[in-house]
Amino acid sequence: MPAADIANRYRRCALVLCLGLALPWLPACQRGPGPNPAAVDTVAQAATRPADAVHVLRDRLLARDGAGFARLAVPPALHTQLQAAWARGESRWPLDELPLDTHIPRMLVALQAPHADKALMATYRRQFANADKDIDQAVRTLVVFGGEYVRKDADYSEEERAHITQAIQALGDWALAAPLADPKRARPFFTTLAAAAVRSGLEGKAGNAAFASLGMTQSLNRLSPFFATLLAQLRLQYGLDVDAALRSLHVSLLQQTGDSAQLRLQYTFAGTRIDALAPAVRIDGHWYLANFVRRAEQSLGGPRPAR
Repeated sequence: MPAADIANRYRRCALVLCLGLALPWLPACQRGPGPNPAAVDTVAQAATRPADAVHVLRDRLLARDGAGFARLAVPPALHTQLQAAWARGESRWPLDELPLDTHIPRMLVALQAPHADKALMATYRRQFANADKDIDQAVRTLVVFGGEYVRKDADYSEEERAHITQAIQALGDWALAAPLADPKRARPFFTTLAAAAVRSGLEGKAGNAAFASLGMTQSLNRLSPFFATLLAQLRLQYGLDVDAALRSLHVSLLQQTGDSAQLRLQYTFAGTRIDALAPAVRIDGHWYLANFVRRAEQSLGGPRPAR
């Protein structure tokens, strides 16, 4: 591979890691070592009340249980279909819920390259170290771009647009105040993240083939500790505490009509109070977040294009 291409890869990866991956849709981190990521949760059950459609998913995120999240977020029959679609390479839900979801395999491979942390740090020193004004301008641009993207993307419901717009603004305010230009914080960030990528056991694999061969459950079990490490480092190095946001979550039932309900979500993210609405739906006696079910069903038609 030409040197210029290698440099561009690390430059893109560094930008993504510094500015793009801190959105609040990642399988969340937990203080301390947490449970065995290979263990599949068999205790948590699907929600029997509308508000619990949120509570059970929050608890799976706090437990670093991506596979359990996927199991409880959709009805059992749909979960079975999703597992089969993963094996055929036709669906990557719930990764579709993440920002930059199509870049995850390439990012893992780049982080596992020999001396990846040193290469990323070198790129960081050239382009980001002590460049507070440049980073602040990039953050402001990303906030504007993200808001426009969410406003125009037909995949989002009106409730989601309002919710994510608030989260993007909160994230932007955090990024403007965070010490993103401090190389003393970037070094352990990259070193720890590269080691977590190696521990994922996905080394040497990329794209749909890796996830298809592992299947949905094993892929999520391997990815969950990596995402947990990412968010733990964001908390330790830069003060972004997603766990605190999850634990501050208050869910109230605004309206229920038959098998449909409207929920109100209130929580504090990066020092900003978020107030949002989310529809829930009852299927075969259990409650689920309607937008998750809808997108999971849509994913059975094949992976969505890069977003």
